[in-house]
Amino acid sequence: MSHRPSSGLAAVSTALLAMSRHLEVRDVLKTIVASARELLDAEYAALGVPDDHGGFAQFVVDGVSDEQWKAIGPLPRQHGILAAMLHDEKAERLADVREDPRFEGWPAAHPDMSDFLGLPVRDGDETLGALFLANKRCPKPDGGCGFTEEDEELLSILAQHAAIALTNARLYERSRELTIAEERSRLAHELHDAVSQKLFSLRLTAQAAAALVDRDPDRAKDELQQVAALAAEATEELGAAVVELRPAALDEDGLVNTLRTQIRVLDRAHSARVTFESRAVRALPAAQEEALLRVAQEALHNALRHSGADRVDVVLARRGQGAALSVTDNGKGFEPRTVRRAGRHLGLVSMRDRASGVGGRLRVRSAPGQGTTIEMEVPGG
Repeated sequence: MSHRPSSGLAAVSTALLAMSRHLEVRDVLKTIVASARELLDAEYAALGVPDDHGGFAQFVVDGVSDEQWKAIGPLPRQHGILAAMLHDEKAERLADVREDPRFEGWPAAHPDMSDFLGLPVRDGDETLGALFLANKRCPKPDGGCGFTEEDEELLSILAQHAAIALTNARLYERSRELTIAEERSRLAHELHDAVSQKLFSLRLTAQAAAALVDRDPDRAKDELQQVAALAAEATEELGAAVVELRPAALDEDGLVNTLRTQIRVLDRAHSARVTFESRAVRALPAAQEEALLRVAQEALHNALRHSGADRVDVVLARRGQGAALSVTDNGKGFEPRTVRRAGRHLGLVSMRDRASGVGGRLRVRSAPGQGTTIEMEVPGG
């Protein structure tokens, strides 16, 4: 047996379970690479997902520090050993990759590698990526050791399940994109209906004011005040919808910064005071972060549009390995026993679905005249 920390069925099972635990492609790629490196006790591991232009759309490494990775430079192109693994079905197991005729060198900051094991990750006839490991951790008294036939078999099993995990993650992301597109379409229709109705009322009221200017100036003044109020409402409708329609920058900015930015915009767009506080929040899997963001948006929409509140406070705090969100308003509130009847109108059904969909839970606390608090808690990854 090799000198890996754990071996056999238990180690393989642990690696496969780790891969199946994630739904986002990037998370799956990272888990595949980390699992392969640990299972085969290698110093370095990487997985490249090819693009259609001779490069890599994604390239994930394990065993290289962030500083080293930045110093290495741009992502590699599809050449040499990497190209062989992408275009051939068989594994490549080399005692010293530097002595292979296909080896074309690497950047100055690249770590030195010798023994090498790599193979394609395939789904039927499609090559999803290339998985490889280097520098097996074991005694090498005469330059020997390196990866074994057993290592190759284990990596082959891992690659087969990695293909399944990647395919499932891709399907999940496409499904989520469709859901987001449908939600954006719904919001666009809501924006059109709401603003069109306000503008129609605005036009009629302005016409009434014009007709009254000469014969009843006082009534004309009242109508003009109504015009101003309707214009302000239309502006708020538009501002709120634009914030919701704009894609959330979760991947680039993270949940905390995305929430902070959106709440800052809402605070400017509405007469109510809207605040945000974060408390030691750690990064969460993408599905959990998106669910928290969508529930926060729905709860804010309810508070600002329906509650009559002049203050809404949003708090996102760490809760164990997960996070807890609360959105509290000082509006009119409602009877808790009417939540079921009011649930669809207030979006509570969709909020509960989003929470349960990521293994979390949603609570609603409210009373007439005492405001409302929406609380959501999600586990960590």
